[in-house]
Amino acid sequence: MRWREQETEHSDHYTVVPRTLVFVTRGDHVLLQRGAPTKRLWANKLNGIGGHLEPGEDVTDGARREVMEECGLTPDALTLRGIVHISGQAEAPGVILFVFRGSSHRGAVRASDEGRLAWYPLSALPTDEMVDDLPHLLPRVLTPDNDLFWGLYETDTDGNMRWRFRP
Repeated sequence: MRWREQETEHSDHYTVVPRTLVFVTRGDHVLLQRGAPTKRLWANKLNGIGGHLEPGEDVTDGARREVMEECGLTPDALTLRGIVHISGQAEAPGVILFVFRGSSHRGAVRASDEGRLAWYPLSALPTDEMVDDLPHLLPRVLTPDNDLFWGLYETDTDGNMRWRFRP
């Protein structure tokens, strides 16, 4: 199939930005990043590690690159756990979020401009310090099975983000 056959030249079509989000575990801990106070989004809130895909990059390579860039670890393994559509508005692109679980059994975490990194025990996660959706997303990512889940995030009429997951 050719590029033109993908209908990418029609500017009136809804578009999405591909992103990755990775939750790296080590034993019974998960690595979370507290967003830098200067960040436009999620300042001082805990989240996983991730970012945009680069042109020509597949989702696993993009996830691995983001982990290496943001914390200095090379994941031992990455497993795609979920795909979430964060729905945009008619005039703005949405996001397709590829959510991974990874592991890293060695190496020290290095500082990042994105925020402070720390290992948190799975038995005592600080859910009140997380980005709003994370307490709902993280259990699906960290479950021992490898069943793929999918989700949809939409903005309600009051401007609040609402999410739903399947299964």
